[in-house]
Amino acid sequence: MGAARLGGDGERSTRAARFEITVGVLPNVPGPEEVVTAIARAGYEATELGPPGYLGTGEELRERLADAGLGLAGGFIPVRMSEPDHWEEDLAAMARTLDLFEAAGGSEAHAILADDGSTERLANPGRAATDRALGLDEDGWRRLAEGVARASELAQKRGFDVSFHHHTGSYVEAPWEIERFLELTDVGIVLDTGHLALGGGDPTQALVSWRSRINHIHVKDLRLDILSGVIADRADMPEAWRRGIFCELGAGDVDLPAFFAALQQSGYSGWLVVEQDWVPGQNDDVNVAADAQARNRRWLADHTGL
Repeated sequence: MGAARLGGDGERSTRAARFEITVGVLPNVPGPEEVVTAIARAGYEATELGPPGYLGTGEELRERLADAGLGLAGGFIPVRMSEPDHWEEDLAAMARTLDLFEAAGGSEAHAILADDGSTERLANPGRAATDRALGLDEDGWRRLAEGVARASELAQKRGFDVSFHHHTGSYVEAPWEIERFLELTDVGIVLDTGHLALGGGDPTQALVSWRSRINHIHVKDLRLDILSGVIADRADMPEAWRRGIFCELGAGDVDLPAFFAALQQSGYSGWLVVEQDWVPGQNDDVNVAADAQARNRRWLADHTGL
């Protein structure tokens, strides 16, 4: 994943990056030194954290990022927001992640909160847009809002900005779920163009409608033909990733030129993180992802001037 930090006038001030890979879950994942080297080589200047501990801890983490010339833009923090029985455990894990932010010197890092979802939602990507029975009931929404408030309070007490990530496979995926989330909470949100498109939304419309709450942006592209096949086959989200539902910028169906035109007019100031979720194959090495991210970086420069 790669990014640019924009000022309120749309000008670039810094750059950032991260690869989106599933570390510790799938095989064939490269080591941390390979990853940070590849991120820097692809032309980016920061990274999101990835799974806690993967890039190291304490001084090792700080030195690894510094040696690669990378800063820290944020970190993904899943919490079972609507399940109070798990809050103590998940918030303790969140606190340890924030420790890593501090160890990395990540004063500008965003605590990127997300609902940890459910097995049912992971098994039904993209279907909540038309099947609201997959969503939470009112009591579930009340619990989720309270969980978000608790997690947000923890991050803010530690001095970090909060961004909530609507995410496929979670209870905040479809546009109607994001709207409900915005009604019940007051935290900033990540606008993720790929996850929103997968959930049935229009990223450009969302940017305009939710602008006052957007404080972090993830840019990715998505292939609607693969999404249609996933829904038709009742495939789960891991299968969607394996089929390559998220693709290089400009190779999919998200109207990125329209999105960036709207972004230029929006006054947005913050991280712009370029993503391409990647599931490494048996014969892949880190250069496969590095080359893709370098192409994404060139696309961004060629089409947006960033």
